[in-house]
Amino acid sequence: MSNQVTTVGDDAMIERFDQLMSVFEGGAKPKHAWRIGTEHEKFVFRHTDHQAPSYAEPGGIRDLLMGMTRFGWEPIFEGDHVIALKGADGNISLEPAGQFELSGAPLEHLHATCAESNRHLRQCREIGDELGLGFLGLGFWPDKARADLPVMPKGRYDIMLRHMPRVGNLGLDMMLRTCTIQTNLDYSSEADMVTKFRVSLALQPLATALFANSPFTEGRPNGFKSFRSHIWTDTDPARTGVLPFVFEDGFSYQRYCDYALDVPMYFVYRDGRYIDAAGHSFRDFLAGSLAVLPGEKPRLADWKDHLTTAFPEVRMKGYLEMRGADGGRWDRICALPALWVGLLYDQTALDAAWDLVKHWSPADHDRLRREVPALALGAASPNGGTLQDLGREVLKIADAGLAARARLNDAGDSEQGFLGPLREIVASGLTNADRLLAQFHGNWGGNLARVYETEAY
Repeated sequence: MSNQVTTVGDDAMIERFDQLMSVFEGGAKPKHAWRIGTEHEKFVFRHTDHQAPSYAEPGGIRDLLMGMTRFGWEPIFEGDHVIALKGADGNISLEPAGQFELSGAPLEHLHATCAESNRHLRQCREIGDELGLGFLGLGFWPDKARADLPVMPKGRYDIMLRHMPRVGNLGLDMMLRTCTIQTNLDYSSEADMVTKFRVSLALQPLATALFANSPFTEGRPNGFKSFRSHIWTDTDPARTGVLPFVFEDGFSYQRYCDYALDVPMYFVYRDGRYIDAAGHSFRDFLAGSLAVLPGEKPRLADWKDHLTTAFPEVRMKGYLEMRGADGGRWDRICALPALWVGLLYDQTALDAAWDLVKHWSPADHDRLRREVPALALGAASPNGGTLQDLGREVLKIADAGLAARARLNDAGDSEQGFLGPLREIVASGLTNADRLLAQFHGNWGGNLARVYETEAY
């Protein structure tokens, strides 16, 4: 979930529909300017008792943020609280219960984005060791109840925590108990955006299956491989899920804009504070009839903020966000962008991926979204066989796409190597969730505390 960040022109009042469209149109870039952005969240725990530290306690989240300034990160404040950091490697921010997120810088190739992630994790470990804190790479807190977790002092989270129970049963779990890895990628034109959106949205369940890593709830198996993914099905139907209109004729910037306008609002940010607008209409805001700010019309910054409050499986904000994966171990952080860059950043690979999914029906997309959280690679593929079989085909396409990019590091290694963890998963049919469940029922003897040994960074 984004921090409040403004750029030049964001204070312009919105007077015309094309100003809304400009956010998406302005994202189009020539191929040579395409970049890779990688985001990853980690659970923070105290080594002494595996509990989640609060914001203000000695050695807690505030001290962790301030400790990171040693590496050149600059604090970002909300009121008197440091709630984020900015630097050459992007931004560090806090999810609602203190999940620690790096939103990486836009980088040219996978070697750079993986180096950035490894640099960040080294910094986390250095400061964490001094404070007695560790970092856990899973998609869902394996042993914590909601009541066990702190809440960070961010105004937008106060509003969301109040609103979530009104619109779904698991929204608070999404906020407090989940972690993800995401990849942000560019497009060159509206037509290019449409194809990339369709391919990535269709294949998002495969990414969920490959990265399934959240099989425990409050110390016991929960019946899912990706409980994090299941949570999104009962969070808020007005702003989540698969978007059927993406696959319809005529999908465009304008169609996504219409969708975003119909997503209910959360807040308006004014003069350093968040004004609760939960459930109100951005269309009313455009007309100057928003109940909480009567007579006032939105600025471009308000629209950009609003776009961050829609949570479909793929999201557009001037680039495309891949949102289907659970949080995971360090090599998964590099594997997720490798998968999507291989599929989307080479035209031959993109065309081949589209050929795999273009005949899928709305019922196929809906079924996959419902079945994959529990079945992962065992779910049936619309192409016949299972998602494990589909995964073999998709990884071949992604591998070829990365080979065609021919982006080598100083040692002469291509980007293809970052797909290694996914090749192992597809070859075995076993996700990280399957591996953890086998250990839990096997040599761990039901002692889930062992997960803090195997899945910590």
